[in-house]
Amino acid sequence: MKETLQKYEILRKENDISTLFAKGKPLKAYPFRIVYRVIRNTPVSTCRILISVSKKRFHHAFKRNRVKRLIREAWRKNKQPLYEFCQANNISIDIALIYTATLIHSYNEMMLKTNKLVKELIKKNEKAAPTA
Repeated sequence: MKETLQKYEILRKENDISTLFAKGKPLKAYPFRIVYRVIRNTPVSTCRILISVSKKRFHHAFKRNRVKRLIREAWRKNKQPLYEFCQANNISIDIALIYTATLIHSYNEMMLKTNKLVKELIKKNEKAAPTA
């Protein structure tokens, strides 16, 4: 699988986003607050992501954009196991990553945190996933 972030992997539709926040399950993994929603028996197994950085914590747009770039890059590098899990179990996952820290973490820290996040999402959904 390519390590790219395609357009179809980004959650954009307002209806999908509101459904995610209404029916999604929360998960806390500092520096992120995650809301995710598992969609079962989908014809195409994908993981769509929404990245949010608060204007309250980062007043300047260039800082918010920097954080979003770091998160996108870390996600792009660490998404592989989650995609394989989704395809193996015929599910799709919508994820909202909300950055809650007040400082900009380094690239290495972001990589470690997103890797931990992916493993935790797989572990949480292994229990609920049907065994083949």
